[in-house]
Amino acid sequence: ISLTWTSHVEVQSFIERCMTAVGTKQHHARSLAEVLVEGDHRGHYSHGLNRMDMYVKDVQTGICAKDGEPVVEKESAATALVDGQNLLGPVVGNFCMNLAIKKAKEVGIGWVVAHSSNHYGIAGYYAMQALKENMIGMSFTNTSPLVVPTRAKECTLGTNPMSVAAPAKDGDSFVLDMATSAVALGKVELHERRGDPIPEGWGCDPQGKLTTDPKRVLTGGGLVPIGGSEATGGYKGYGLGMMVEVFCGILAGAQYSKYIRTWKVTDRVANLGQCFVAINPENFAPGFSDRMSDLLSIHRNLDPSDPDTPVIAAGDPERMNIKKCEDMGGIPYHISVVKYMNECAKNIGVKPLLPCDKIVSN
Repeated sequence: ISLTWTSHVEVQSFIERCMTAVGTKQHHARSLAEVLVEGDHRGHYSHGLNRMDMYVKDVQTGICAKDGEPVVEKESAATALVDGQNLLGPVVGNFCMNLAIKKAKEVGIGWVVAHSSNHYGIAGYYAMQALKENMIGMSFTNTSPLVVPTRAKECTLGTNPMSVAAPAKDGDSFVLDMATSAVALGKVELHERRGDPIPEGWGCDPQGKLTTDPKRVLTGGGLVPIGGSEATGGYKGYGLGMMVEVFCGILAGAQYSKYIRTWKVTDRVANLGQCFVAINPENFAPGFSDRMSDLLSIHRNLDPSDPDTPVIAAGDPERMNIKKCEDMGGIPYHISVVKYMNECAKNIGVKPLLPCDKIVSN
């Protein structure tokens, strides 16, 4: 596989230029670019540059708004309901998370939900904003229905991700960032493109039976919840996916479940529901970050079952990926992704393009 690397700054500037070329406000384009680059930096390539064309198309077609700012519709000392005004997801997400943190500074907790939002990138990006203020952050979003509930045959829930970030000492942290489906759709698509079977427990066929054929999952089947089948605890993942929907679509009065538009069919506005929470540990028992560091140490220092794979905690794989990028001096991308995005950029008159000449030796 030929990989090319691009500096953080180059990718960010490239995404910003593509978004402003189709009429996005400069600070909105920056918000989006920061989230996407952070996704790639953390190793979540399905949610980074790879998705840029989707956002460009949403703004180009007017299915996502480029003017205005999110509006607080209703609030109390600790809560707020926000109208995202159909703006880019990261614009809504940053607005809501900043508001949640502000409330948590004042009253110990901030719980903010938004309707009329759009795809916001990785959930962890918003939860992690709270770490900068030494707070716990949480973020949830609903998504297009892609998951088949336990015992069912049709998709009625999204991959409905959740993220919880908690600060430890010296900049260390616990960062859980996960979909409530067994895997993301992108992983199934990747296997199909390569002609590989998928592991049992990733998806089901149109009859609701587990399958290892990615084609059946993508044509009439669907993803399954965390846990896979009912026998292996899939109903728990189904419950978690529905819990996220309670916090998002239901609490915010956005679209929910089967009423959300089909994935990649952008014939109507998304009206996604999202939820952002900040909790100030200072309002609880003293010594939170010390105990948090101890908790992380207990687990990282466990004797591994395989000496080559140490026990790690949520957020550690991403930290390793960030270090890899820093050692390399940039983010590695498949050359095909870079070339595809460069084509998108040419079509909207953007230059300079991303470089394709910095090949990574494997």
